[in-house]
Amino acid sequence: MALAPRAVIVYRRTELDDLLAAHGTRGQAAFFLRSRGRDIDDVQARHDAVERARTRVDAAIPADWRRGLVERSDLSRFVFGVEDVIVVVGQDGLVANVAKYLDGQPVLGVNAEPERNPGVLVNHRADEIEEILLRPGALERGTPCTMVEAELDDGQILRALNEIYIGHPSHQSARYRIEFGAAAERQSSSGVLVGTGTGGTGWCRSVWLERGSGLILPLRPDPELCWFVREAWPSPATGTDLTEGLLAEGEELGIIAESDLVVFGDGIESDALSVSWGQRIAVRRAPVAMLLVD
Repeated sequence: MALAPRAVIVYRRTELDDLLAAHGTRGQAAFFLRSRGRDIDDVQARHDAVERARTRVDAAIPADWRRGLVERSDLSRFVFGVEDVIVVVGQDGLVANVAKYLDGQPVLGVNAEPERNPGVLVNHRADEIEEILLRPGALERGTPCTMVEAELDDGQILRALNEIYIGHPSHQSARYRIEFGAAAERQSSSGVLVGTGTGGTGWCRSVWLERGSGLILPLRPDPELCWFVREAWPSPATGTDLTEGLLAEGEELGIIAESDLVVFGDGIESDALSVSWGQRIAVRRAPVAMLLVD
């Protein structure tokens, strides 16, 4: 007998949740904010908007479906099933946070504050979810969003929706050998970014703008990846010739560690791969995409 679908609601603690955890009471949190020129009423309003959206989404789940609930910090420990439908209630970044743990399951992004924070990945309102879940075939239609993956030579793999960062675990310079096609170079830099079309609007775009790059950044559905070396340092032992490029389907960027390195995706440093001297990292387009339901 086939299992009923499971709707998994993904959310993130609000600023009010964090303030209450830090200060104990709402009064103490209000005093803390007042002393810094802020008003807790605004924080409360945003918290209430998220809670209303979560409640509306929960009520929209069909009665015969199973349910799941996971907070952002628990994503790495949550087991997603192939029959799951992921409903992300929050901002665009939360969609990226959950994408790395999925394997083609449909994702619905719900914007709790569409008037205040327009989103690209959170492209639905809470009051639209019931109709989408009940509409035949709706969860099979959507935009496949290209993802990027990094694979270590010991078989460990990390995926991301926006970008993967490879660099030193601290703020020291990362030392490595970079390989792109037939070219190779030893480098010392602030790290390497490899991004998708989705990530081309964020961290990668900021690097692209700052250096006045002539690359044409990929768009969200495009299969290509872009890559940038941050602040490569020229020296007698290290070069600066291989600092940006595009990866077509089937191509990869190779990084061979010459210092301790860390690899993480979409800003989640707590779920990262550690790389030792001499290990090789292959970065390429991931074989799976995230299906963002239209």
